[in-house]
Amino acid sequence: MKNKRTMRISQTALIAAIYTVLTYAQGFLLPGSTTAAVQFRVSEVMNVLALFTPAAIPGLTIGCILSNIYSIGQGLPLDMVFGSLATLCATSAIYLLRKIKIKNFPFLSMLMPAIFNGIIVGWEIEVFFIDGKFHLASYLIQLGLVALGEFGVMFVLGTPLYFALDKQSMKKVLNADDKKN
Repeated sequence: MKNKRTMRISQTALIAAIYTVLTYAQGFLLPGSTTAAVQFRVSEVMNVLALFTPAAIPGLTIGCILSNIYSIGQGLPLDMVFGSLATLCATSAIYLLRKIKIKNFPFLSMLMPAIFNGIIVGWEIEVFFIDGKFHLASYLIQLGLVALGEFGVMFVLGTPLYFALDKQSMKKVLNADDKKN
């Protein structure tokens, strides 16, 4: 029992560290790409890990908090709260929906980062960074821009990562190809 707990804590710490390092590296190499309205934060691909281990939920949330410390210097301390809340909600939903699949693909789970980040971070941008007032049309634009970046990461990078990690899905895909030939 103690080994399982130690393993879970180690996984959580490792996931948080990798997420943070990837985010900082991308921010250093491509300034603004991790904090813009349409961000393509490569580290977000790690949300896929919530399909495989519950340790990803706190790991990615902590990684997001640590990554958003960088945002404080850019006047975005609220992102530590709202961005991390979006990550917590998205990864929890991914884990809860992990068994719902369409043709061996967890489509609904893969949508969760786009949905939660779009809603929460889109609201944050609209309320705190546009003009301090809430305008539905502007909010929907912010929601769409944030969701677009998350959608891109999850489906462009996350799909291959999911299939690389999910041996059962790969076996089914390979067997289906064998049956066709």
